[in-house]
Amino acid sequence: MRVRPVTPERLVTELTERIAARPGWVRVAIDGPDAARPDELADALVVPLRTRGRPVVRVRAADHLRPASLRLERGRENPDSFYEDWLDAEGLVREVLRPLDPGGSGRIRPVRFDAAADRASRTPFITAAPDSVLLLSGPLLLGHGLPLDLTVHIVLTPAALRRRTPAPWHWTLPAFARYEEEVAPASWADVVIRADDPRHPAIVDRG
Repeated sequence: MRVRPVTPERLVTELTERIAARPGWVRVAIDGPDAARPDELADALVVPLRTRGRPVVRVRAADHLRPASLRLERGRENPDSFYEDWLDAEGLVREVLRPLDPGGSGRIRPVRFDAAADRASRTPFITAAPDSVLLLSGPLLLGHGLPLDLTVHIVLTPAALRRRTPAPWHWTLPAFARYEEEVAPASWADVVIRADDPRHPAIVDRG
């Protein structure tokens, strides 16, 4: 295993090249705690992929949560609930990921839930263009058996995760520790990025 430092710009370039090389619909997960900025990395890939002629659909895990009555059933600051109950994985598979299987309909709903209003979103279904890349970003994505074509996991050390997580969200830290223990995404994700300092990321090459 080799840890290879790269610039943020080079990181985007390498990911773009790897994604763009895949034909057809490509479902990509950018997985990491909010402190690791997975949404920002996914956003940074949009223009380079489109420049290469690949349509892009951006999907955020935050738009696929379960209702508050289910998310918060065990309390507002329960790390096990955050780990197990927040993401509506079944709905995400049914309405976003599975339609992009080979031979699928391509009809997807990128935004399914409005967390601020705590109700289903009124945004419509769309039909993904041929060769579209779906960029899904958010935390705790890789333990659900989601049908994905490329998985990217951003790693923070426990110290960096605590330092970069706002104090009101420190109650979620045990959920990420459990994720690392039970799922161990850094051991099998297609791409692993170390990002304790976002200005100086590194790609883990497993050889």
